[in-house]
Amino acid sequence: MIRTLATLSKSLLILFLMFISACSSIGPASKLTFFQMADTQFGFFNANKEFSRETVNMEKAIAESNRLKPAFVVICGDLVNKPGDLAQIAEYKRIAAKLDPSIKLYSVSGNHDVENVPTIASLALYKKHFGDDRYTFRSGNILGIILNSSLIKDPSLAPIEAANQLEWLIQVLKDAKKSNAKNIMVFMHHSLFLKDSNEPDEYFNINAERRKIYLELFKTYGVKQVFAGHYHRNAHGKFGDMEMITTGPVGRPLGLDSSGFRIINVKGKIVDHRYFALDSLPMQLKYKK
Repeated sequence: MIRTLATLSKSLLILFLMFISACSSIGPASKLTFFQMADTQFGFFNANKEFSRETVNMEKAIAESNRLKPAFVVICGDLVNKPGDLAQIAEYKRIAAKLDPSIKLYSVSGNHDVENVPTIASLALYKKHFGDDRYTFRSGNILGIILNSSLIKDPSLAPIEAANQLEWLIQVLKDAKKSNAKNIMVFMHHSLFLKDSNEPDEYFNINAERRKIYLELFKTYGVKQVFAGHYHRNAHGKFGDMEMITTGPVGRPLGLDSSGFRIINVKGKIVDHRYFALDSLPMQLKYKK
């Protein structure tokens, strides 16, 4: 009888510890909010003559970020409109520097940052002013992967760099799988597709041949969200249980969606998101960090 009670007590203790472990998996480290922005694109409103409207919009986006305090902010490419334009680059960096230091900022390269067809020179210029065009970061239970999608869209003038990026990505995904990363998210400028993974090739997506490579790769390694910009309006599609999330611009819109950004809430493996116009952001966040 005493042995039975001891065994039962031990079993209850094990169950209790399993319960605590399960609860900790959706604790503070797994519950956070981040912002995804895209296409600040200084100079686009007025054909590179000046960028006053872009300045107003990005300052608003950064001020709202400081007020709401997300865990981090990702800006998915086309930081400027004219590749290598020093005034546009300086303005982007000036405003970005206003972000509260406690909020991490991750910049992503777009075709207007590295040219539609990137070259060795345009890639080097981007890295000089903005840093690496591919890298990873961690926040809570998120592994973020930053890619240079211009090298995927058209690798013809920088084929070695494109091949190196793909090789690097495969290794990152393999390592993530070994480490049991909970949420693997990819951030890039171009959408793999806008609404349908079988849609025809066009300016705003990745061509079908290369699209298939990345879709299968992300499926194999459990990527559930890919975030992009470039379209200057919102779009959404799915490939299996992977979401392709295309977010409207902080800068100049090209559709019905106003200038704004996306707010993403993460709780464990549950990810929900919504796009907000700059003038209709919430008073407070569901989660922060």
